[in-house]
Amino acid sequence: MQPRTSRHAVGDGADGRLDAADRVQQHAYERRWWILAVLCFSLLVIVLDNSILNVAIPTLVRDLNASNSDLQWIVDAYTLVFAGLLLTAGALGDRYGRRSALQVGFVVFGLGSLASAFASSSLQLTATRAVMGLGAAAIMPATLSIITNTFPDHERGRAIGVWAGTAGLGSALGPLTGGFLLEHFYWGSVFLVNLPIVVVGLVAGIILIPNSKDPAAPRVDPLGAALSIVGLMVLLYAIIEAPERGWTDPTTIGGIVVGLAVLGGFAWHEWRSDHPMLDVHFFANPRFSAASGAITLTFFAMFGAMFLLTQYLQFVLGYSPLETGVRLLPLAFTMMITAPLSPRLAERIGTKLTVALGLGLVTAAFLLYQGLTVDSSYGEVAWRLMVMAVGMGLTMAPATESIMGSLPLAKAGVGSAVNDTTRQVGGALGVAVIGSVLATVYGDKITDVLSGTAAPPEAVEAASSSLGGAFTVAEQARAAGTADTVGLAERLLATANAAFVDAMHAGVLVAASATALGVVVVLAFLPARARARDEVRQHAEFAAEHAHDRHVPADVLTPETADQALHHAPAARPVLAPAPEAAAE
Repeated sequence: MQPRTSRHAVGDGADGRLDAADRVQQHAYERRWWILAVLCFSLLVIVLDNSILNVAIPTLVRDLNASNSDLQWIVDAYTLVFAGLLLTAGALGDRYGRRSALQVGFVVFGLGSLASAFASSSLQLTATRAVMGLGAAAIMPATLSIITNTFPDHERGRAIGVWAGTAGLGSALGPLTGGFLLEHFYWGSVFLVNLPIVVVGLVAGIILIPNSKDPAAPRVDPLGAALSIVGLMVLLYAIIEAPERGWTDPTTIGGIVVGLAVLGGFAWHEWRSDHPMLDVHFFANPRFSAASGAITLTFFAMFGAMFLLTQYLQFVLGYSPLETGVRLLPLAFTMMITAPLSPRLAERIGTKLTVALGLGLVTAAFLLYQGLTVDSSYGEVAWRLMVMAVGMGLTMAPATESIMGSLPLAKAGVGSAVNDTTRQVGGALGVAVIGSVLATVYGDKITDVLSGTAAPPEAVEAASSSLGGAFTVAEQARAAGTADTVGLAERLLATANAAFVDAMHAGVLVAASATALGVVVVLAFLPARARARDEVRQHAEFAAEHAHDRHVPADVLTPETADQALHHAPAARPVLAPAPEAAAE
């Protein structure tokens, strides 16, 4: 029996001719590498936005009078909404169409970018960044789920490697583009640069990408969606506020407890529901759960470390935003090269050893950061960045493929959302925890220096709140022009730089601990290879999805494979069941 697909995927119009959407579907396999290019371009706008803002942090300190807390909220408002809505957006994409989710996400993201460019305060920028997070929540899971449904299993790992490598490219283009824009235009231009990417992504997506969906999607699960959104947002809110309020503050503890309790309720509801948004049984597969844990720990370390590193390059070493962007190129280009090659290594030695090797290299890089000082040269920074980038490249693509390769293709949207949620939750937690370490170590040292001087309390508070604040206070002291204030300014700057480097050393030790834990998790739980029944099921589902695409080679659409999947993997039955109109024939 040749697998059949429903007319929403490939079918004839009322007059027997293919409509435009069907023609796109029938050429999906032939155009798969062009589709990958569009999806990577779509991913680029999200990654670009994260990394472009890192370079703008010192500018926001000066132009918007942003404190450390304000900076964390500007960064994490995006992450809060993004992570909170990912599961819901991924599930809706599976039900209503992944290309549709991509297009809606682009429109919302573009509007949020436009509003962000003209924000006049930290509060406004935080709100508009939240709108951008809403759009990103629709875009990111759609990109990975479309890749999973477009590429056959023997090519999927390499396609995901290119997708992961694009993240490395974005991390380079972000600081570089942001630095250029900040030197020639006002800070809002770092958001306006998103608009051309949004327009190109919208047009190219309509022309090239088929609107795939789950042909047996369950009805909408509003309670599950509400529980996931509330639980993730409350948890992340508590994490983000922890550096400001303190980790033992009742608000912090209460938020973490409530967030985890609501997420526990979400898991219980999904386990009992006959139409779950997220099938929690997916976590029983160690390729899914162990890889998700590894990605969470990786992004915890990476986001936290980059929060420190961009400030180190600009404030301590004295590079301009553009110069900082150029000096982050080794990180991005190394990752861009390594990530697409990592699936080939995983094919040889297995996912377990590849990911463990990558996390081990990242851990070593963070430990090597202990050698950086206030007088370090750029060369000392660059080779450490490259070691970290190789490790990241070896980790992200195989771990992501492990997650996507363990799921039914019909659930690729929500599966991709889980993958993306682990990244965002891990990243937010990394910025909060490592940011707390930075604030504690740095703030204590600065307060000790200024406590015995005649500096006013507001100057002490500003200088101890951030390195940028210390620079501002020093400039004001210099402007006073007296011998005492000039001397105080020099002592403050020297102490602030040394204090920041000490705080950075403490922060990257926390990052190294996280990635070292990731090595343990991977070696203990992550299988080296996919389970046979997962491979058979996905092969059969791909054959069903592309049965009418005449461009797919015959050996990919093997009827026997579908029969094997139906026998060995009953979960594939709803995906392979013929549509009502097909049954009627």
